[in-house]
Amino acid sequence: MSLPDGFRFLPGYFDRAQQDALVQAVIEATENAPFYRPAMPRTGQPMSVTMTNFGPLGWITDKEKGYRYERVHPETGATWPEPPDLLTQLWADVADYPAPFEACLVNYYDAQSRLGLHVDWDEAATDAAVVSVSLGDKARFRIGGPTRKGKTHSLVLASGDVVVLGGEARRCYHGVDRIHPGTSTRVPQGGRINLTLRRVTVPG
Repeated sequence: MSLPDGFRFLPGYFDRAQQDALVQAVIEATENAPFYRPAMPRTGQPMSVTMTNFGPLGWITDKEKGYRYERVHPETGATWPEPPDLLTQLWADVADYPAPFEACLVNYYDAQSRLGLHVDWDEAATDAAVVSVSLGDKARFRIGGPTRKGKTHSLVLASGDVVVLGGEARRCYHGVDRIHPGTSTRVPQGGRINLTLRRVTVPG
């Protein structure tokens, strides 16, 4: 299949020094906003990734209230840390949107983690692109079309790569099928960190 309009793959966008700086920013952020394991709505099934956030808003989910954005960490009650300047500049360079991102979801994947096919659609500002940064071990990323059962295309994301889901791609199902352990030394404990930048509210 051909990739959907609005999908951009920017391999090696961040160099090694920048990747290390982003990983360090995550480590420092988790001192006050630690990784936690969220639960799926209704079933309460734990997700295979652990999460935290940067920015004024953070994406969270639990059995009782489901997917949503909140201003504080669900376990500590602390506000989310400020995002590093590298992410602010990335958004300005690739998002093509007249307002800054408001949430940066930070997912940590170990060797067994997966993320099933889904569409990022919990935001009012659905006209804004979703910008994703890969750090650490390689991952097999899969993107399809506007229905879950459509054909999909897979590509391997390496540390420093950036993916932009804008336009038609913003409404396409995508996920992470597997992690390739030991393919990077960027994350000290191993595994993969993914940073997802999103605009949540419509600027007005």
